[in-house]
Amino acid sequence: MSDPMVAPLAVTEPEALPPAVIVVAGSERALVPMQYPALDQNPAAVYLAHLKPSGRRTMRQALNVMAGLLTGGKAEALVCPWPALRFQHTSAVRATLADTYSPATANKMLSALRGVLKMAWRLNLLTAEDYARATDLPVIRGSSLPAGRELQSDELTQLLIACTADRTPAGTRDAAVISLLYTVGLRRDEIIRLERADYDVNTGRLVVRGKGGKQRVGYVLGGTAAALADWLHLRGADAGALFWPILYTGALRPRQLTAQSIYNLLRKRAKQAGVEHFSPHDLRRTFVSDLLDAGADIATVAKLAGHANVATTARYDRRPEAAKKKAAALLQVPYRPDRAEIPTDTGTAVGETATV
Repeated sequence: MSDPMVAPLAVTEPEALPPAVIVVAGSERALVPMQYPALDQNPAAVYLAHLKPSGRRTMRQALNVMAGLLTGGKAEALVCPWPALRFQHTSAVRATLADTYSPATANKMLSALRGVLKMAWRLNLLTAEDYARATDLPVIRGSSLPAGRELQSDELTQLLIACTADRTPAGTRDAAVISLLYTVGLRRDEIIRLERADYDVNTGRLVVRGKGGKQRVGYVLGGTAAALADWLHLRGADAGALFWPILYTGALRPRQLTAQSIYNLLRKRAKQAGVEHFSPHDLRRTFVSDLLDAGADIATVAKLAGHANVATTARYDRRPEAAKKKAAALLQVPYRPDRAEIPTDTGTAVGETATV
């Protein structure tokens, strides 16, 4: 069944929408879910339809969370009464998000909220004044350490050993996927969108289609080129997706992988290699931090990673942490315990009172 968010939206005259009713449950005020007259008059549906599939999935989850907050858990995004929102509602949502999520996540969710309210205004479901007031929300300030982790070189080695030990086509494909995720710094959605025509075997040039339709160039060299050559030997030179699904029988299916299949293959190889769980983005994070550790210029690394702002790239820079650890080692505490005088039995005898 097709996703209604993908279907083109018809342009019609907006119909009058019933006002959302506010009910009182104890001391809390919650909005009542509502049914919109048509999908193209639903501000959440219109907003999501204008996003790319990867962004649509993330923002719909964010809208579902906020719809639950606004309706006391009774509604999801497509039946939330977004046109009824006023400043008191959106400011309460902001306060809850600020207390629950990291600043980056909370601000992304607020961006989705603003986007839906903007669509409500464009659909004549919300006045310009109410829209301006409801979206007059300050950015949530704060900073947090980057999520996830970097992989160590021995972990990468063990992953590739696990792949090469698998003599099926899946082992060859997975070795190429892991190598590309690391040495080109690909996002999960970028690797599944790669086409055979994007890769020039002679020069190693790889065209990557990133966020917002932006393209960048990466280079496939060394062991990664060898791993990809082995996969292409099995795949052939046919046009289409660079990486294909593989059936249990070992047969190759000439179609695009899914985002979930990337997670699955990494989980499988991590288990085989005895490597701690990691995500596709952890390989990208390792790509950035390892390049910076090796002395690559941060502006160049930002271009290779497809970061619009070098500040994003700098979040993965481990050198300041190493410098802080080195500085901390300069301070010495003159603690020299005499182990012979430390009692080994700290129990309290019957009738004795322990003091602290």
